[in-house]
Amino acid sequence: MNESLIIGRGTKYPLNGILSLPDPCSSKVPAVVLVHGSGPLDKDESIGANKPFRDVAEALSAKGIAVLRYDKRTKIYGKRMLKESPGDVTVESETIEDAILAAKLLKNDGRIDPDKVYIFGHSLGGMLAPRIDMEGGNFAGIIIGAGSPRSLSDIIMSQNDDVLAQLPKFLRKIAKRQIAGLKAKFDAITGMSEEEAKQTKVFGKIYAWYFKEMAGHPAADYLIATEKPVLILQGDKDFQVSSEKDFALYQQICIGKPNVRFKLYPGLNHLFMKSVYGRVKDFKKEYKIPQKVSAEVLEDIAEWVLAK
Repeated sequence: MNESLIIGRGTKYPLNGILSLPDPCSSKVPAVVLVHGSGPLDKDESIGANKPFRDVAEALSAKGIAVLRYDKRTKIYGKRMLKESPGDVTVESETIEDAILAAKLLKNDGRIDPDKVYIFGHSLGGMLAPRIDMEGGNFAGIIIGAGSPRSLSDIIMSQNDDVLAQLPKFLRKIAKRQIAGLKAKFDAITGMSEEEAKQTKVFGKIYAWYFKEMAGHPAADYLIATEKPVLILQGDKDFQVSSEKDFALYQQICIGKPNVRFKLYPGLNHLFMKSVYGRVKDFKKEYKIPQKVSAEVLEDIAEWVLAK
């Protein structure tokens, strides 16, 4: 049972959302807010031919869990935000504010148990999930899917290095220069003032302040501080974050924290779907193949939420 609603009604950036409810929904049920990865994504987190957030919503609502998904602010208002104040865009304005509004909306819905509202952050959303919780989300627990405790610039550089290793030799020289130039830009951000960072483009339409502000709030700090239940999931064929650099680092950071659980899924990619090409340079082809989020992943999420 799906209901259309508005996240941030009456604010500057209202967003269309869908609340998927168990059918029937006769008592106060647990709920999950879905938070997108990088880029201007719609409420289904549509990537290529796939709609992972729709898969999650359908599966969890069938298990008795309400799920709220909504369009990302930059999907609807990206051009306006860049026109008004391009250098001011950060993960706070892009992602965090709306996730907090979504949590409050659920907690004020009489059909939802306000003490059992969880966050599922995917990719960038997973990196931000513990911060969203502490900055006002106040969730009952945190699910991190294909996230990372590293900085966003480190992840981007790792992805570029992986692409370089997969290129034909005759293209590597040009690519090396481009990657070195990007690294120099990232290295320069540390020494920039806030004002300078807001005026300096790194690539495309992304300014240095986006990276500097996020780096000033390390994901690991929030994860170490929380005592809430945390579930960290990743596919071992994920080529956007890696089991060796990211999943393993989460495990290292959370040593001695009994509130944190981990699960690594063999053969799954960044979308928790079956890996086909398994290489970052083929990511467009990988996601053009229509698939569904792994039933095992969906079952694990549902069981974790319902056990709380």
